[in-house]
Amino acid sequence: MPEWVVAGFWGLVGGIALIIGALIGLYARVPQRIIAAIMAFGAGVLISSVAFELMDEAYRVGGFDASAFGLMGGSVVYFGGDVLLARHAKHRKRSQGQQESSSGTALLLGALLDGIPESLAIGLGLVAGGGVSSAMVVAVFLSNIPESLSASSGMVKSGKTHAYIIGVWTAVMAVSGLAAALGYALLGNADGNTIGFIQSFAAGAVLTMLASTMMPEAYEEGGHIVGILTTLGFLTAFVLSRLEK
Repeated sequence: MPEWVVAGFWGLVGGIALIIGALIGLYARVPQRIIAAIMAFGAGVLISSVAFELMDEAYRVGGFDASAFGLMGGSVVYFGGDVLLARHAKHRKRSQGQQESSSGTALLLGALLDGIPESLAIGLGLVAGGGVSSAMVVAVFLSNIPESLSASSGMVKSGKTHAYIIGVWTAVMAVSGLAAALGYALLGNADGNTIGFIQSFAAGAVLTMLASTMMPEAYEEGGHIVGILTTLGFLTAFVLSRLEK
């Protein structure tokens, strides 16, 4: 089986978690503190994967320059996109219905902005390491559940239909698979500097997303305990990354 297909498959696996989280948000009454706890754990998982799966590998193949410029580039690009979308889809991940005034297109674009860097990282891991990182896939999967759970709960409260919400996350899942496949197909023969730059670019986008969306609400809704839960998520991903080496 072509490796770009393998990368796309694992991107879809990570994206399926978006559907799972959305279904939970639509059909289960999950207390806000539980949602916050899951978000905090997922954030910790992704922070660990950014550090040990993306940045560590980016430095190994591209050195300081590629990894540093890529990290800041990803952060700035995500920040710029987030600021633009906030005008039409403010609080798109919140779970209390703040999306009421948001446009459907902006909500979809916001979900794509958040999901593409994570899935791209899966495909890039296959390019750099010769195999899909199970730790990265698990990290994306675990972080996607609370992400879509929280946002879907908010969309319901803001009046969005169930069909619309499931449609949004299905589209994001499909694009996630495509992003992972393209991450491998377009960069399979790239040099180390390019791979390191793109890996760290994805890392910067993911880290900025966590700091500006998931982590603030997790603390606001869950209180001080989210610090421990974030650390637990970090430890879980760290152990997974060490076990596969």
